[in-house]
Amino acid sequence: MTSIAAPRRGRPAQRKRARKPSTTKRKQHIAAYLLVAPFVVIFITMLVVPLAYAGYLSFFQTRLVGGTSFVGVDNFVSVFADPNFLAGLGRVAWFLVVQVPIMLGVALFFALALDSGRVRGSKALRLLIFIPYAVPSVVATLMWGYLYGPDFGPIAQVFHALGLSAPQLLSQDNALGSIMNIVTWEYIGYNMIVMYAALRSVPTELYEAAEIDGAGAVRIAWSIKVPAIRPALLLTIIFSIIGSFQLFNEPSLLHNIAPDAINSSYTPNYYAYNVAFVNQNTNYAAAIAFVLGFVIMVISYVVQLSTRKREAL
Repeated sequence: MTSIAAPRRGRPAQRKRARKPSTTKRKQHIAAYLLVAPFVVIFITMLVVPLAYAGYLSFFQTRLVGGTSFVGVDNFVSVFADPNFLAGLGRVAWFLVVQVPIMLGVALFFALALDSGRVRGSKALRLLIFIPYAVPSVVATLMWGYLYGPDFGPIAQVFHALGLSAPQLLSQDNALGSIMNIVTWEYIGYNMIVMYAALRSVPTELYEAAEIDGAGAVRIAWSIKVPAIRPALLLTIIFSIIGSFQLFNEPSLLHNIAPDAINSSYTPNYYAYNVAFVNQNTNYAAAIAFVLGFVIMVISYVVQLSTRKREAL
C-alpha cells in the first residue's frame, strides 16, 4: 500500500513542474506581442485606416448643389473613361517598357562586373555607383532640371559654345526621355546593390566547377550567376514596376520648368494629386488611386506568374 501511495503523492509536484514551461512560453508570447505592437499600431494607423477611408470616399461624390451623395462605382467607371488618366497611364506604361529594362540591365552589368573581382578599386566604384541613390529625388530632379535648362543650363551652353543649337530636352517630345534619365541615374545604384548582395551569397564552388569544365566568364555569368539571383532580379522588377506607376516628384517639379510639356495629368499619381488638392475633388482622386493600385497589383502578379512558369519549365 505504501509503495502504491508514494507515486500518487509525487504526481502533483510533477504536474507543477510541467506547468513551468507553459508559464515561460506565456511570458515569451506576451513579450513578443509587446514588441510587435508598435509596428501593428503604426501599420493600422498609417496604412489600413487611410486606405479604408479612401475606399469610403471613392463611393461618394460631392457637388456644390446637393452636397455629398452615394454614387456607388460611378467614380471608378469615370476613371476608366477619363482621357487624362488613360493618357497618363499610357505614358507611364511606355516609361516602364523602356526605362526599367535599361536601368536593370545596367545595374546587372555593374553587379556582375564588381562580383567578378577583375575590376580595380571595386569598393570605391561601388560607392560611386550607389551615391546617386543617396541623393533625395527632389534634389536630383532640381539638379537635372538645371542641367536641362535651354538657356542657362550647362548642356545648352556647351552646344552654344560649339556653335550648335541646343537640344530641347524639356520639350513635349523629349520630356519623358529626360525623366527616364533622371530615374535611371537615381536608382541604378540601389538595384546594383541588391543584385550584388545576391551574387555574393552564391556558392563559389559552382564557379570553380564551371571553370574546370571550360566555361568562360561570360558563360558563367549568363548560365550560373543570373539564374542563381533570379529572386533578387524579380524583387528589383517588382519594385521598379511600383516605382514607375508612382512617378510624382520628377513631373511635379519639372512642371514648373516646362509647363507646356508636362501638364497636371502627366502621370496618374500626379493627376490624382492635382484632382485632390487643386481641384478639391477628393472622392474622384480616391477612385483614381484605387484604380492605379489595382493596375499595379495586376501587372506585378502577371510578372510573378510568368516567372514561376519559366522556373517550372
